[in-house]
Amino acid sequence: MTTSASRQGESRGEVLAMGVGLDYNGQPALDNASIEVLAGEFFTLLGPSGSGKTTLLRIIAGLLEPDRGRISIDGEDVTHVPTQKRDIGFVFQNYALFPHLTVAENIEFGLKVRKVSAVPRAKRLKEMIELVALGGMADRYPGQLSGGQQQRVALGRALAQRPRVLLLDEPLGALDRGLRQDLGAEIRRIQQEANTTAIYVTHDQEEAFVLSDRMGVMRDGLISQIGTPEQLYRAPKDLFVAKFLGKTNLFPVEVVGTSARGTDVRVGDHVLTARPNAPLTGTSAYCSVRPEQLVVSGDTVPDDHHKITTAVVTDSRFLGQRQSVRLDASGMEVSADLDPYGQVPAVGDRVTLSVRIGQSALVPREDA
Repeated sequence: MTTSASRQGESRGEVLAMGVGLDYNGQPALDNASIEVLAGEFFTLLGPSGSGKTTLLRIIAGLLEPDRGRISIDGEDVTHVPTQKRDIGFVFQNYALFPHLTVAENIEFGLKVRKVSAVPRAKRLKEMIELVALGGMADRYPGQLSGGQQQRVALGRALAQRPRVLLLDEPLGALDRGLRQDLGAEIRRIQQEANTTAIYVTHDQEEAFVLSDRMGVMRDGLISQIGTPEQLYRAPKDLFVAKFLGKTNLFPVEVVGTSARGTDVRVGDHVLTARPNAPLTGTSAYCSVRPEQLVVSGDTVPDDHHKITTAVVTDSRFLGQRQSVRLDASGMEVSADLDPYGQVPAVGDRVTLSVRIGQSALVPREDA
């Protein structure tokens, strides 16, 4: 993977968490969590509420001390180093701006604490105002700003000290969806231009897909899988990841062998070839087929596809960029996303369901 830092030959801001654990009341809130974040990378911790993502972020920041494991930044063990000595920037969900200070005063606050002299401080303030696109607002107070503008101030303050690592704890959670999309793109731009490593926490998978170089999916204090957004979506390693990252159809299958194109599995009376993306301890598995992967046709199966089963259309709805179709496949509810400008079957039609050879994912059935 090529990141902004690696392209410039730098290695500042590498983060390693090894076997990190933290218990609350004798129960693990975080259990043997390990991640490696590359310098200049945008890495997202994604998971539902209570999965441990914010706990891990706060341990990396030094706001919590782990019961087990180690945290290092650029090869230096910082597990027991105070937050203020870790050379990090932190953006909280509520931004935590000082209401009695102006935009400029908020951004340069950390520089004053570090006793940076007036001339370089003014130069850095000007750079940050430009970077976060707040020109003309330096003298305003947080109460005079929109939520998106407050978020930019928080980013500017966190980046003013040129931290090795920028940590962001759901900074867009309080904003409406349209604004979140726009500001998410701005966060990515600012992170790349500032040439810093970012670790971002969210429960919103769309945010994670748009922003991340790589991401780790968490649940119950564990890291289920790490990879690029495409790797995790197309090749989930377990049922949780398959179902958490968007919708999927799960067909019970039996593994019957392997071929040059993948793993051969039997679903009902048909054999199809799936990609072998997960270690299977037995012959039983689920074949995960995303709604947009499912091909709905008449009696014929398109070239380079394998038939899964037949089904009856029970519902069909136009959703703008896609036609969402629900089907009954011998008692199993299945969903497909079709091109609304193509041939769309009518409710009551009996159709054939198929998937492109080697494109569906296998996940262990015993994790159900």
